Amino acid sequence: MTDPALSKPSLPDSALGAPPPAWSKRSWLSLVLIALITLADTLTPSSLVVGTLLCAPVALSALGGSRAATLHLLAVAVGGNLLAAAVNALRDGLSPEDLGNRVVSILAALLVGGLTLRAREASLRAARLEEEGRRLERERALRRLVEAVSGPYGQEAFVARAAQALRELTGAQSVELGRVDRAVLRPPHALVPGPGSGRLGSRLPLEFLARPPGSALVWGVDGAHTLLSRLTRPHEQDLLLIVTGASAPPDVLAEAVQTLQPLLDRTALLDDLQDRQAQLQARGEVLQDLIYAFSHDLRTPLMANAVNMRAALKGAYGPLPEDYRATLHNGLEANAALLALADQLLLVAKYESGNADEPRSVALRDVVLGVAEQVQPRAQARGVTLETTLEGVRVRGQPHDLRRAVQNLLDNAVRFAPPGSTVQVKLRRDGEEAALSVMDDGPGVPAGREATLFQRFRAGGAGGGTGLGLYLTRRIAEAHGGHVTYTRTARAQSVFTLTLPLEDL
Repeated sequence: MTDPALSKPSLPDSALGAPPPAWSKRSWLSLVLIALITLADTLTPSSLVVGTLLCAPVALSALGGSRAATLHLLAVAVGGNLLAAAVNALRDGLSPEDLGNRVVSILAALLVGGLTLRAREASLRAARLEEEGRRLERERALRRLVEAVSGPYGQEAFVARAAQALRELTGAQSVELGRVDRAVLRPPHALVPGPGSGRLGSRLPLEFLARPPGSALVWGVDGAHTLLSRLTRPHEQDLLLIVTGASAPPDVLAEAVQTLQPLLDRTALLDDLQDRQAQLQARGEVLQDLIYAFSHDLRTPLMANAVNMRAALKGAYGPLPEDYRATLHNGLEANAALLALADQLLLVAKYESGNADEPRSVALRDVVLGVAEQVQPRAQARGVTLETTLEGVRVRGQPHDLRRAVQNLLDNAVRFAPPGSTVQVKLRRDGEEAALSVMDDGPGVPAGREATLFQRFRAGGAGGGTGLGLYLTRRIAEAHGGHVTYTRTARAQSVFTLTLPLEDL
């Protein structure tokens, strides 16, 4: 139920301390009474002390008029008292008893005026405090409403939470919120309290659909027992709000609707983003399936082709001309490049999909030695020397993936190292990490390209080729809790460093 403070009507401006007119009707009535009492005081003997009655109009003015008007009337009352005293003294003479009565009459008027003004000011302060309390309670209630519907909610969840929060805010018997489509209430829909479907799927009365001309944001039907309002949606049908038996006034509901409107707009944006994300995810899954199928199906004919070409080179089909043998060697190299690309595409699909196998203990030195032996023939063919300095370290991860990351770095160095140069491969323990560095004397990375060096399809210069090698190296390093970096030494040497956390012993 709503707090009673929310259902109280607002106080008039005069009760909130706003300055009333300088001379209100009550002030003019007090002035007339002062004049009549003063006339009666002049016409009666001093012993009757009629001037004491001047306290009444002074108090009347202090309760309903402005402070300035009351002070003016108090001065008029004192002046009237003195005038009556002077007239009575000229007519009847002035005795000490009459003088004392007159002083008492003047002091009584001053005392009543002062006390009444103070009581009125205290009452105004209390009214202001009460109104401020109601305002703060309303703000707290609206804040609770916002908190109830804030969050990454779709429109179904928003409608359900908004209906519940509005019932608590307004103290209504029931709150129903749903989409209006051709005069029928449809989902998203919520009815609080449930159970039951309420008006869902039913044709709504005409007075529920058409806002009366000149009406405010909230309008009433059934003698204002049911309050109605709409929440608009730019590209969809509006939501109709039906509040039955609310204890809070309509202006509370109107303020709540104004608060909910921007939150509903944000919810529509979230729904749109979620739809787009689902579409992108579906497309990504299709692309990953295509990559898996392409890479897997590509390997079989390539390997069969390589077997046939190696058999031909070994003389299975008789002696071959040298030109034809050279062509077969080129074909084997092309086959190897395509197989490597198929492996890279499979790894890309694996890491893009977030799939991960159970990590194992890996002797990284053995992995690097195996890759170096595999790369050695290509290095010798280019006149490049591989120089290895390897410490025995162990890490946690996938041996095949780590082998691919190391092979990408060594292949890259051998490809761009000038003939007659040396590629230095070092593996060392660096604190709690294993650091593998590969240094060559190649041309290095062109200026301005370092920022995109480890992104997909950034071929050209060091790291060239398919555009996937260094990207995969980065993804493999990150999946194993490490990273890969590129630096250029003062001697114009390129250094790629793969850093991985050591295995906990």
